[in-house]
Amino acid sequence: MHPTDLAANLLSPPILLFLLGFAATLLRSDLEIPPAAAKTLSLFLLFAIGFKGGVSLAQSGLGAEVIATLGAAAFASLAVPVWTFFALRRRLGAADAAGIAATYGSVSAVTFITATGYLTLHDIPFSGHLVAAMALMESPAILVGVMLARRFATSEGRDTSRPVIDWRHLGRDALLNGSVFLLLGSLLIGLVCGPTRAAPLKPFIDTLFPGLLALFLLDLGILAARRLGDLRRLGAPIAAFAFIAPLINAALGLALAAILGLPRGDAFLLVTLCASASYIAVPAALRIALPEANPGVYVTLSLALTFPFNILLGLPLYAAAVTYLTGS
Repeated sequence: MHPTDLAANLLSPPILLFLLGFAATLLRSDLEIPPAAAKTLSLFLLFAIGFKGGVSLAQSGLGAEVIATLGAAAFASLAVPVWTFFALRRRLGAADAAGIAATYGSVSAVTFITATGYLTLHDIPFSGHLVAAMALMESPAILVGVMLARRFATSEGRDTSRPVIDWRHLGRDALLNGSVFLLLGSLLIGLVCGPTRAAPLKPFIDTLFPGLLALFLLDLGILAARRLGDLRRLGAPIAAFAFIAPLINAALGLALAAILGLPRGDAFLLVTLCASASYIAVPAALRIALPEANPGVYVTLSLALTFPFNILLGLPLYAAAVTYLTGS
């Protein structure tokens, strides 16, 4: 990783706003973004990235490369929770290991959006179908995590007499999660409209996106710092996992990108997706599907440790690895 790449990432306005929010909490400032405003910011960002992805997909079409990329994304969303679960089960038990497995097998839309901003900052093009890949990776890890918890809770002698979970209902809830639904819906709208009919919205989206991303990361910095107090209960080995796992998962994404021969921007986004961890969709789903898993463990790891690591150090590191891989 070249020092100038790290400096460019750390000195970009969105990252500086994230650090400002982080510092505000640590210094006990009363700075905060009202929940309604934060939700509005997230809705705009999700719509913008989905819509732009749909327009790009309308231009490129659904060819063999697109299908192969989506298949690789689906494979990663199934493989990551499996290795994560078995790496942590003996230390944490089936329920908490499954919660972390689902969290790290799923993806962070905010990390993905920040990564697209990184590419835009460096004038690196990327394909719209990576938005579909992100949406595709949200749900499978949740299902895998719950299945592993149910299977190994029995072997640990826990009470499994409660009703069997309704997998059809769980799958529907995962698909209709607000962030996933908005991404897929805006992707479809962009795909139907195409570049010509989408042109009137382009100035609106392109102009507002950088500033609203920076404000959203300010709010995420505040939230991430608030989770730091939970780290003392986790212990050093589990906390270390939050930094090791994204590197392992990024290596998986890099291998998949190399096999597929993806261009630089697409490879970077696939690697970032594999390295990210959910802290929105997964907690919402697991609260119902796997209530015995402690959210203080899996949310703290993903939000307080992995998310800051990825946006501060991970993105330039993954970009350097992809640049070396593609030779560009």
